[in-house]
Amino acid sequence: MKNQPQKTVHSYLRHNKKFPHVWCAGCSNGIVLGALIRAVDELGLGRDDVAMVSGIGCSSRMPVYVDFNTLHTIHGRAIPFATGVKLHKPHLNVIVVTGDGDCTAIGGNHFIHACRRNLDLTIVVVNNNIYGMTGGQFSPTTPTGDIATTSPHGNIDPVFDICDLAIGAGATFVARSTAFHSLESEEFIKRGLEHKGMSVIEIVSACPVIYGRLNKKGGAPEMMKQMRDNSIPVKALDKLPPEKTKGKLVRGILKHVEKDEYTLRYQRLVDSLKQEESK
Repeated sequence: MKNQPQKTVHSYLRHNKKFPHVWCAGCSNGIVLGALIRAVDELGLGRDDVAMVSGIGCSSRMPVYVDFNTLHTIHGRAIPFATGVKLHKPHLNVIVVTGDGDCTAIGGNHFIHACRRNLDLTIVVVNNNIYGMTGGQFSPTTPTGDIATTSPHGNIDPVFDICDLAIGAGATFVARSTAFHSLESEEFIKRGLEHKGMSVIEIVSACPVIYGRLNKKGGAPEMMKQMRDNSIPVKALDKLPPEKTKGKLVRGILKHVEKDEYTLRYQRLVDSLKQEESK
């Protein structure tokens, strides 16, 4: 992975659009956006070869700032919009940027079925364990017992494991990293873009202003250190005793298989129908 200067990221931004940005001080979304831009640049993709689609939420503001083909859509519906883009223009590299609430709550059914179809999308799920922009409600990934505005006495719900959900639903490339591990996140996004099929990359992110404050996690530096200290590479799982891995977040490529991709199946159906009509 080449060492890319910061001006690489700046060159992809729409400098006349919506700056300064809306993200709070200490938010990890800028780190994730930087990793995503560097992955696109390293692959040598042209701006017109990329379509970025999002729904609603803090991370879903990313398309507003970048010089790609972009769609900033409605809450939970980024994947249906992205599906339409991919089916109409299958040559595009379609990236969905979404949050844990946007993707796995209101958009959960769309997420499951896009994975099931193995549609060639790269879905980057920025998981900050809470609804940030829309009021601090608990999300499907808020740890059990943690505080949110809608669970002031502690969340009693069990949590979704986003990667387990994606694997079970049929995604063919699934990976997880954290905002602390930005170069690793960049590599996983790059690998997801190269993969022909459904790619899901979960990036655990810090929300110090809402989630961190409500749960006394400290500020952004402390939350970044927690990502560093409370996660382990998947390759280390078999090398460490159970007491060293208990409660740790597992990072790495968790699934990578090759399988028939949806737009190719769709095109084969169209071609066969055209042949039938011409007889």
